[in-house]
Amino acid sequence: MGRADRLEDLTRAAELLLAGRLVAFPTETVYGLGADATSGAAVAAIFAAKQRPAFNPLISHLADTGLVGEFALWNDAARALAQAFWPGALTLVLPRRENCAIARIASAGLDSVALRVPSHPAARALLAAAGRPIAAPSANRSGRISPTTAAHVAGELGKDVALILDGGPCAIGLESTIVGFHQKQPVLLRPGGISIEQLRAVVGAVEVRAGTPAAPSAPGQLSSHYAPDKPLRLNARQGAPGEVFLGFGPVSAGEHNLSPGGDLIEAAAKLFTMLRRLDRGPGEAIAVAPIPEHGLGRAINDRLRRAAAPRF
Repeated sequence: MGRADRLEDLTRAAELLLAGRLVAFPTETVYGLGADATSGAAVAAIFAAKQRPAFNPLISHLADTGLVGEFALWNDAARALAQAFWPGALTLVLPRRENCAIARIASAGLDSVALRVPSHPAARALLAAAGRPIAAPSANRSGRISPTTAAHVAGELGKDVALILDGGPCAIGLESTIVGFHQKQPVLLRPGGISIEQLRAVVGAVEVRAGTPAAPSAPGQLSSHYAPDKPLRLNARQGAPGEVFLGFGPVSAGEHNLSPGGDLIEAAAKLFTMLRRLDRGPGEAIAVAPIPEHGLGRAINDRLRRAAAPRF
């Protein structure tokens, strides 16, 4: 375990990445499992460690917006969104340049590439030190609850990671919003830390398109994802016998509450940590109170629906 705010640990992490090793690091959204995105072998190690299906593409992280043109083709709407939300919790899916150095395996064979410029200072320092794009999905086993602390990563991946940089709890606690483009018009592929209301305030119309789980065009589109071991029941008013109840807002009585004040930002930041805690505690199942379907609530509900989906 290293410290994300210590120069020698960041330098060591960059050296490991350039040597083809896996490094877990904090971002403002969740902890990422990083590898040199230009190395097919290093990216393949991500899929192996996560036990992730090879058809599920990865996000590559960049140190600066100015690097996008080396790997992908811009359009006007993408530039406007990048200017508004980068660095930050937004991923853009753009056409790959013919000479794109990001390994094809990171794109899962698609002619697109998913790119993000994170805002977390440790992530930015690591990207700058490595000097290469870093492919980094969430640092957990595929389909499981995403990690928002270094301890979550250590408990799930442990020996599969050369180094874990501890940067404390993630501020947002949900993965990035993913936007793709159809005929250069924005399409929401995954809700996340940037709400669709925020996107529309910048570019106007944004189409919402459900992913195809058997052939995802972006991460986070599998039917079953972000799942605890225990069954999950949604839109519950209280827990049934054998269930532990996860509330939201002042009307939800009980020991566990995502936000007693009904704050969706607080609820998003606590969601994965609370699910992990309840998954390891008493009770045979988890019941979750209704979450409003607006702002960050859309992203929270997306994660909860996938967590509650049938598992195969």
